[in-house]
Amino acid sequence: MSLPKSWKEWERPLLDLDDGLAKLAKLAENSTGEERSKLDARIREFEKRRDRYIEQKYQNLSPWEKVLVARAEPRPYTLDYIGELMTDFTELQGDRRFGTDNAIIGGPAKFRGQPVMVVGHQKGRTIPERNLRNFAMSKPEGYRKAVRLFEMADRFRLPVVTFIDTPAADPGPESESRGISEAIAAGMLAMFGVRTPIVSVVIGEGGSGGAIGIGVANRVLMLEHSVYSVIPPEGCAAILWRAPERGPEASQALRLTADYALELGLIDEIVPEPFGGAHRNAAEAARLVGSAIQMALEELLPLGPEAVKKHRYEKFRAMGRFGVAEPVAK
Repeated sequence: MSLPKSWKEWERPLLDLDDGLAKLAKLAENSTGEERSKLDARIREFEKRRDRYIEQKYQNLSPWEKVLVARAEPRPYTLDYIGELMTDFTELQGDRRFGTDNAIIGGPAKFRGQPVMVVGHQKGRTIPERNLRNFAMSKPEGYRKAVRLFEMADRFRLPVVTFIDTPAADPGPESESRGISEAIAAGMLAMFGVRTPIVSVVIGEGGSGGAIGIGVANRVLMLEHSVYSVIPPEGCAAILWRAPERGPEASQALRLTADYALELGLIDEIVPEPFGGAHRNAAEAARLVGSAIQMALEELLPLGPEAVKKHRYEKFRAMGRFGVAEPVAK
């Protein structure tokens, strides 16, 4: 049996069931009396069946299924979270060197009354939006714009909140010629120098250097069904086996799920998702993410400028430690 290649293919039974429920609900609206009562009873029964199916389906997702859920098209993106959690958001554009980039958005805002600088990857749902956002794969000017915003946050003592959701940075020849690797490294360096707390949230795909370029934070949070990896599964399979279609197999070895990331010390907290995933209840997902961000900021804001920098440095310095096995006695 072949594995599904997309979220729509994997969740097709649920999408068909939701479509049928919507049609029944429309019939019920136009019905009265006994017919309305029968339709309402059928709707309740189908909703129970759907919920049981969702509970069973999401109980023990494989790494590849997590990848598919993280890529779900209705899943809330950065601008959705900003709309739910922030007020007075003002988007700033341009890197003051080359041009603008729409795969990374950012600017000052207020988070529950606290002035912050928010930066995040932005995907698109329609074809024009995807082209505009370059599928959330930022070019060098996007990361240089982020550097400008991080420096502004440091200057005005604004805590930083970043939302990570990208398969990777843009791999095209134009980006390479303009220094995409240097731009990502500059973003990381700038974040290490910020003297205010930084909280990052992996809300979907956290892929490669494209993710870490805005992910050097004091607190790294990760949604339950998101993924965080050094490379997308298809890219890993293409390098190892010259077969990107073996992405599901590569996802097993990459340890890209939230549970693995927490176990390996790459993140600090797993944020639970609503029943059936964030794409089924964006408002509830935003509430859960907002609560986690607020708790993190409440812990970090009392730290002084040097203490917060030291905290961030020591957090990342501790990653990747390994032990040397003792020689086996003969």
